[in-house]
Amino acid sequence: MEVCPVPQSPPVTAHSLFFARALLPAGWAGDVRISVTDGRVSQVETGVVRAAGEADLGVALPGLSNVHSHAFQRAMAGLTEERGPTAGDDFWSWRALMYRFLDRGGPDEIEAITALAFAEMLEGGFTRVGEFHYLHNDPDGRSYGDPGELAGRIAAAAAGTGIGLTLLPVFYAHAGFGGQPPAQGQRRFINDVGGFSRLMEESRRIAAALPDAVVGVAPHSLRAVTPEELAAVVPMAGDGPVHIHAAEQTKEVQDCLDWSGARPVQWLLDHAGLDRRWCLIHATHLTPDETKRMAASGAVAGLCPVTEANLGDGVFPAVEFLEAGGAFGLGTDSNVLIDAAGELRALEYSQRLTRRGRAVLADPGASTGGTLYRRALAGGAQATGGTTGIAVGEAADLVALETDDLAYAGRRDDALLDSLVFAGPKRAIRTVWRRGRVVVENGRHVHRAAIEARYRKALDAVLGG
Repeated sequence: MEVCPVPQSPPVTAHSLFFARALLPAGWAGDVRISVTDGRVSQVETGVVRAAGEADLGVALPGLSNVHSHAFQRAMAGLTEERGPTAGDDFWSWRALMYRFLDRGGPDEIEAITALAFAEMLEGGFTRVGEFHYLHNDPDGRSYGDPGELAGRIAAAAAGTGIGLTLLPVFYAHAGFGGQPPAQGQRRFINDVGGFSRLMEESRRIAAALPDAVVGVAPHSLRAVTPEELAAVVPMAGDGPVHIHAAEQTKEVQDCLDWSGARPVQWLLDHAGLDRRWCLIHATHLTPDETKRMAASGAVAGLCPVTEANLGDGVFPAVEFLEAGGAFGLGTDSNVLIDAAGELRALEYSQRLTRRGRAVLADPGASTGGTLYRRALAGGAQATGGTTGIAVGEAADLVALETDDLAYAGRRDDALLDSLVFAGPKRAIRTVWRRGRVVVENGRHVHRAAIEARYRKALDAVLGG
């Protein structure tokens, strides 16, 4: 599968961008000139005089990494909110609907849906995505002739939109703990270790066509892999990240206890050698001991607060985890809504509601929005290999705020981040640069019209309209 990007203008090998204010690793700075060479920051100057003809681009932030996405689920947004005939709608009933949704949608549709999700991520302040990619087979569960067919479509969507890609092929073999046979609804996911090895080889070949793509592995969950399979799959990540769903649901925790005598995160801590390469997605239901041990391991908590609220998962123990030195990144997961600030807001509000307090996750004496943004930036970069900030050698992944919006009026520096997260500007972001190239202008992806047209056609096919 060749990566076929949407036509774009040739990359500019060297140029500079001037901002009145910019959030740098050392803090906010004024009159900042950022030089970009071959997509990376080559120089950062502060307190400089704007040159004649040099545009003032406003206020710049480093772009965030989205640590967890199932891009194909973007097409389901809003379609699973009808109550079932009996009480008890939950994650598991939602999952059954999701499986039925997968009965349709070939490579063209997957690529088109993914491209819209990726464009909306860029518009929402994410400049890199960790795509937890587990659609590998055709709608009938048969292998494509090219094992990387759908991985190639994910890469094509990334190339066409410009977003940074951390490709995380998913190993999924079983329907439940202890190696239970897969269910019919899981047929598009299923692989074995040999087939997955070939998929990883092809994924690396595909990713090599993108300028700074990262490839890792994603054993789906302990209910979908056996311990022996986990041990075989994890080394395939090489130096890349390892992502896994863990402890999202109370039923999952109980099923894991019934199978192994341990809770999911406890089992991973005891048997999988968690370290800084790992990202545990959700990790919602932790004991105090698991919380401390997971933080100490260096593994990132991949939190998806909007999806977790939508599915009724529960609330992550963020206060205790951060107090223990833990790191978190943000994910959009089911892509029911795609907005980096909205994920931060949902995270903080979940803590306020359960603790009946305010500014719960802020560092002492600090801005809540500022604290959350910096922590999500650091944890997201660790989990995806994305940018750690506006600094020499980093990808020039920048976000300029739409400071003409009244929500930002009279604000400066971290107060802007508080307004971004909590005041919900309708026009939050003006411009996004990915590797120094404009991909979002005036709040819209530069190829949005073409991406939308392809998406509408794909949706007609998938939904049978």
